[in-house]
Amino acid sequence: MDSKLPAARDHARLPRLHAASYRGQAAVHWSMTLETRATGWLDAAHHSALRELLLHTCHRYALACPAYCLMPDHAHFLWLGLADTSDQRLAAAWFRRHWNALLAPTFALQRQAHDHVLREPERTHDAFPKIAHYIFQNPERAGLVSSWRDWLFLGALLPGVHPLDPRDSDYWGRFWREHHRRLGIEPTPST
Repeated sequence: MDSKLPAARDHARLPRLHAASYRGQAAVHWSMTLETRATGWLDAAHHSALRELLLHTCHRYALACPAYCLMPDHAHFLWLGLADTSDQRLAAAWFRRHWNALLAPTFALQRQAHDHVLREPERTHDAFPKIAHYIFQNPERAGLVSSWRDWLFLGALLPGVHPLDPRDSDYWGRFWREHHRRLGIEPTPST
């Protein structure tokens, strides 16, 4: 089946691409919103617990998370598959189940996450950071901070690489070097 074709529609759920679109080295921007856009859950302790959960998710499903941003009523995650066995739909279900446990009993996520599977033109070394930067700039656009760099609830994860901070000047160079190393790709002068 062509992975570009939408899967059969369930009118109670958002449409999804064919399952193959989320496997292997897929790149997906996930948006997860709290039920009724609830606020009051986001603090340093929850961020720390969520980061740990995200790290376990990345390890368990062979993913990198080059960008995430937690907002008062929703969150954005950019995930990249690192292996042929990576399956982001399974990863998202596992992550959401455990995140809901962290949020309970007061809060819960909306029934389904929104996703955008990045197409080839969005996955180049030039385009990809623009998408990540768009995610990082969410708190700035919302007027929560004057610069996204001041927002405490954002970051990046690549299991086995610490620290990995998108505020660092060499963040993208370091991320791509580590990403390529994981995939067994020889570095080029620009990576």
